[in-house]
Amino acid sequence: MKYAIRRTLAILPVLLGLLFLVSLLIEFVPGDPARTMLGPHVNEASLAALREKLGLNKPFYVRFGIYLGNLFRGNWGESIREGRPILKILTERFPATFELSIFAMLFSTIVGTGLGIISAWRQYSIWDYLGMFIALIGISMPVFWLGLMMIYFLALKLHIMPFSGRLSTGLPFTPITGFYMLDSLINLNWRALGDVLWHLIMPSIALGTIPMAMITRMTRSSMLEVLSQDYINTARAKGLGETIVMLKHALKNALMPVITVVGLNFGFLLGGAILTETVFAWPGLGTWLLDSINARDFPAVQGGVLFIGTVFILVNLVVDLSYAWVNPKVKYD
Repeated sequence: MKYAIRRTLAILPVLLGLLFLVSLLIEFVPGDPARTMLGPHVNEASLAALREKLGLNKPFYVRFGIYLGNLFRGNWGESIREGRPILKILTERFPATFELSIFAMLFSTIVGTGLGIISAWRQYSIWDYLGMFIALIGISMPVFWLGLMMIYFLALKLHIMPFSGRLSTGLPFTPITGFYMLDSLINLNWRALGDVLWHLIMPSIALGTIPMAMITRMTRSSMLEVLSQDYINTARAKGLGETIVMLKHALKNALMPVITVVGLNFGFLLGGAILTETVFAWPGLGTWLLDSINARDFPAVQGGVLFIGTVFILVNLVVDLSYAWVNPKVKYD
């Protein structure tokens, strides 16, 4: 409990440092948000008036102080590009990214752990070489290329998969929370639920391929290290079946480094799905953040990075606390 409290209290200075760094880097980004909003042929008087309204004519430290003051009062500011509260936009966009990240993580964890276990179990066999070959291909393949190839063959050529969006157009659906799977269950709309899952398959595979390769390698390495321990030989000497030895004794003790990789990758997926969301026209945080950067919408960039950073830190906190659940020998206090 004390460890959890200390880690939670440490979140605030980390987020403040992240926000300061992002705000400072934004200062060096070329472009003028006011000119972007008003167009290239606007007169200087209109530009000056808009800069005054947005506070762009103030020094960096003054603007940063004002931003922090508003932030502590729950005001994340307004998007220059959309003219809407940033917190509202984040709550609208986050469900799409969260659902995509969850399914990508499920795919990468299940497939990666399975391949890693088989590779360690059958070391130097054809299954081991096949698993490592799949991991090599997965970690070497660009996400955007894999996404485009799946769209080309599965959607455009074979017509068996949808190529963009979260839901088919014209399908009766009533959004409630923004999480389409949850909304489908609440409404008992099984047709919509199946359609949502169908739309998730290709982007989840594209996004989860690189984490899958990393989890495969980590699982194999960790399993091989555990399988060389004396207690594994003792379990085998007692006459336990190989399946029980692998899954009950070896896998549980090999999970800690795998959990670390899973947690880190999940945090990266939440903030790093820009390419996948762009290729599949997925209306999540990644595409919104990219559009905000291109439009020089600096308040939106600050808010988006702060939100993603908060989620990333919380995911890592959960991962750290889960060590004690996986291995009772781990003590924090």
